[in-house]
Amino acid sequence: MARTKDFDEAEVLKKAVNLFWLKGYNATSMQDLVDGLGISRSSLYDTYGDKHTLFIKALESYESTNSGQMCKIVNSDQSAKETIRKLLEMIVGGLLDDQSHRGCFMVNAEVEVAPHDAEVNKIICTADQQVEEAFYEVIKKGQDNNEIKNTGDARALARFVFNTVKGLRVTAKSTNDKAVFEDVITTTLSVLD
Repeated sequence: MARTKDFDEAEVLKKAVNLFWLKGYNATSMQDLVDGLGISRSSLYDTYGDKHTLFIKALESYESTNSGQMCKIVNSDQSAKETIRKLLEMIVGGLLDDQSHRGCFMVNAEVEVAPHDAEVNKIICTADQQVEEAFYEVIKKGQDNNEIKNTGDARALARFVFNTVKGLRVTAKSTNDKAVFEDVITTTLSVLD
């Protein structure tokens, strides 16, 4: 008969995200996980198998949460430029609220782990494609209704905006100067005029 878990898996995953996000994959030991998650080593192994599997689940959980937030904004009835502004402000808001300067968990994983781990790379590439696609759809809609004056290739513009987002996420590792981020948002939106 299988034992019932005496912990909330969603809460443990949330803690795992925060621990991996703060320390990185390589610097997080199994003992860090046992201590930080508040579960026994045997429960950790029984539930997740190993550190890598837990890291994958943490990445997927983080991505799912962020995708949900983005979808709400993209599917709102706002204008295209206002939608893009809201997306950028949401991203910057999360970065500025982080006093630990962790940056973005996905970007950190992309730099540290993805070059050597095909499974992590696939998760990040899929997430990146979804974000790029969201920007593309908003930009295309804005071009179609003449709200976005830049008639350049909507895909190229979406890639530019998405690359800006990645840059913001890296910049947040060294500063939380709101003016820096506001300048980047203003300049990014000016490209769409």
